[in-house]
Amino acid sequence: MDELEPQVPHLSLAALFLKFLGFGLLAFGGPVAQIAMIRRDLVERERWMSGARFNRLLAVMQALPGPEAHELCVHMGMMARGRLGGLLAGLGFMAPGFLLMLAAAWAYQRLVADSAAWAGPLLGMQIVVLALIVWAVRRIGRHTLQDRLLWLVAAFACAASLIGAPFWIPLVAGGLVYAFGGRPWIAAGLAVAAVVLAVFLRGDGAFSTPLIQPTGAPAGGLDLFLAGLKGGLLTFGGAYTAIPYLRADTVGRGWISDGAFLDGVAVAGVLPAPLVIFGTFVGYLAGGWTGALAVTAGMFLPAFAFSMILFERLEAVVDHPPLHRALAGVAAAVTGVIAATAVQLLWSTAQRAPSLWGAGLLFLVALIAALFAKGRWAPPVLVVSGAVGGRLLFG
Repeated sequence: MDELEPQVPHLSLAALFLKFLGFGLLAFGGPVAQIAMIRRDLVERERWMSGARFNRLLAVMQALPGPEAHELCVHMGMMARGRLGGLLAGLGFMAPGFLLMLAAAWAYQRLVADSAAWAGPLLGMQIVVLALIVWAVRRIGRHTLQDRLLWLVAAFACAASLIGAPFWIPLVAGGLVYAFGGRPWIAAGLAVAAVVLAVFLRGDGAFSTPLIQPTGAPAGGLDLFLAGLKGGLLTFGGAYTAIPYLRADTVGRGWISDGAFLDGVAVAGVLPAPLVIFGTFVGYLAGGWTGALAVTAGMFLPAFAFSMILFERLEAVVDHPPLHRALAGVAAAVTGVIAATAVQLLWSTAQRAPSLWGAGLLFLVALIAALFAKGRWAPPVLVVSGAVGGRLLFG
């Protein structure tokens, strides 16, 4: 009953910001560890809401694009002090990772990127990140691919991405086909139309983007903002799903290399932040300080907007059955897109590896470790171990 629901304690705006800044400083280990930390402190200890309401709220956040832990912080900040409270809570949670990533990108560009001594360790880290991406596809697929039609949507999205079809075709097709899944003839017609469009509008194919070399051309702030916004709007089922979209708009335009892109994902994995903070790294390499701010703003804008604009309507919106099926179809399509991106990145990394045997061995060991490693420190330890393995295998 509503009268039994715990009440949010009164906090000043400064105290609210500092509380979520503290969460940001300890946000290691990915969304599971971050959400567990927020639940432990705000639900179990301070009783901001009941456990049942927190579970419902989390289910809503998981159905929407964006990093769930960050969206939870924004939502709970709004519960405490309205929209300004939500803004401060979200900024506090992301600030430590953002500042650390800016520093890391600056150091990488000036001290690491062109150093022969770092070539082996960086390649080792990139191979481990690829194993983590493959593991993420398995984990995301286990939650999103709940029936045969969703598997078919994912397979189509993967194939469409590999032949270079525009990114929107599998997403729109996946949402519509699954939304009309109860009407087989309509769903079949939509599927045929999607296949025709994908073939007709296809690009150069699966292995063209990984071979594009950086041109050194400057990246515009608006272009980088839109690249980040695309990634933020299409982050279904975890931050790894932002990878294909941000990669297509940066690596695909020759602004940075695949290796540098993967280095950004690797650095994000060891920082206290949502993994999508790798966008800050990518933006800095592509466009300097302005680029870093532009990509970060675009990437996190949906996470702020969904909570701050919809707020009390979130549960009702996501519980609408047709919308729920459409979101499930889009999530399945995103799973297929990231699987295709994993194939492209594997091909690109194999092209750069001095020893395919060494790279394959490191990838296999990292994949096995990713399947069994547990706890908030598992991703950072794996990435650091990849650097050590890269030094030993590649010099």
